[in-house]
Amino acid sequence: MAPGLPHSSAAMERPHFIGIGGAGMSGIAKILTQRGARVAGSDARDSATAGALRELGATVHIGHDAAHVAPDTSCVVVSSAIREDNPELARARELGIPVVHRSDALASLMDGLRPIAVAGTHGKTTTTSMLAVSLTSLGLEPSYAIGGDLDAPGSNALHGAGDLFVAEADESDRSFHKYTPEVAIILNVELDHHANYASMDEIYESFETFTTKIVPGGTLVIAADQSGAAELTRRIRDTTSLKVVTYGESESADIRIHKITPRGLTSEVTVLLDGKLLTFTVSVPGRHYAHNAVAALAAGVAMGIPSRNLAGALKSYTGVKRRLQLKGEVNGVQVIDSYAHHPTEMSADLEAMRSAAGDARLIVLFQPHLFSRTQELGKEMGDALALADASVVLDIYPAREDPIPGITSDLIIDAARAAGADVQAARSADRDAAVAAVAGMAKPGDLVLTMGAGDVTDLGPRILDHLKG
Repeated sequence: MAPGLPHSSAAMERPHFIGIGGAGMSGIAKILTQRGARVAGSDARDSATAGALRELGATVHIGHDAAHVAPDTSCVVVSSAIREDNPELARARELGIPVVHRSDALASLMDGLRPIAVAGTHGKTTTTSMLAVSLTSLGLEPSYAIGGDLDAPGSNALHGAGDLFVAEADESDRSFHKYTPEVAIILNVELDHHANYASMDEIYESFETFTTKIVPGGTLVIAADQSGAAELTRRIRDTTSLKVVTYGESESADIRIHKITPRGLTSEVTVLLDGKLLTFTVSVPGRHYAHNAVAALAAGVAMGIPSRNLAGALKSYTGVKRRLQLKGEVNGVQVIDSYAHHPTEMSADLEAMRSAAGDARLIVLFQPHLFSRTQELGKEMGDALALADASVVLDIYPAREDPIPGITSDLIIDAARAAGADVQAARSADRDAAVAAVAGMAKPGDLVLTMGAGDVTDLGPRILDHLKG
């Protein structure tokens, strides 16, 4: 049986979350509420996620104010995005209330369970979701914490009665070093999060440290085809006592992807596992997602779950919000939402949508995410947009960052045009113009993709409304 509150820390009995509506924070808050904790928190704005937490019994304040921190708060939970001058954080320090990082809170939830941690520069949310959904469909009642909602606000986490716990392991701030999984997945290793990593060597060192946290006798499932993951495997294979299981299309892969057959907005995947061919359906399109499904399959097998059972259960995964999520269709135009913001993710989703579009056109509304990422990878983002028939690019979504002089979305637009793309700029302040521009391009049969990790997702429904006329 899964435990209640972490026995090792009474501090989690009355936690206060700063930024409780965020994907990672809300999941931990939800599980603690379900385990019986008296959870409170605040967020900059109200949301469906905040509403879902209230329904569970959590207290959610809107806006950040020192008065929101109750005197009997047992700890204050923060993420790396919370600044030192946040009034609630300052109040916690004034009162001597322990401040706990999100990753430590999540690690405490895994105590006494059998964790599966999903790491990689991209694909974590999808792969974690695939595992959570398939294990649930098999009646194993896992707990899970995902970086995105499955099918409803607040569905990013669950306290299950079983002994399995599936969680994303975030490398962006090195917080994945806090976890001790029985099985870990590494999907890919690429340079990103430029504010925290100065080079690929630092990235490799961080992922190497993560592999040392896997429990003795545990398993590392790692991609065979992606160059960064292959290099990491080379670096650790001679020094680790872990069981290393590689997967991919490479002939050397331990679990080899034999064939991926597109079926509209789904794929049929055949793998060679233990000398036998195994075929199953992935209910989302594209090679990238097929690889994610095979990683999930490999991790489940490593936990002792029969491969055929897992293969059948993986079909029950139908997507997660913002990962090629169909928002609606008007006059033969489908509008789909993508969270992709790194060039590799962008290319993978655009290739999948390009295939699904067939002879129709693919039109993209893209919002760059972070000034630092645009500074380092703007050209590659522009190259990726050349895969679309036409694109509109918004201003950079700053998230937690301050502007960098000279770094604008023009870097991406110029690179896209140099790569032969049909692309135009739209100032983020004029959302109506951006919506009208995209809707005006779309013809029956076309696919429209809103893409980026910021608030571009809000424009999909507006495009649908515009298409209605």
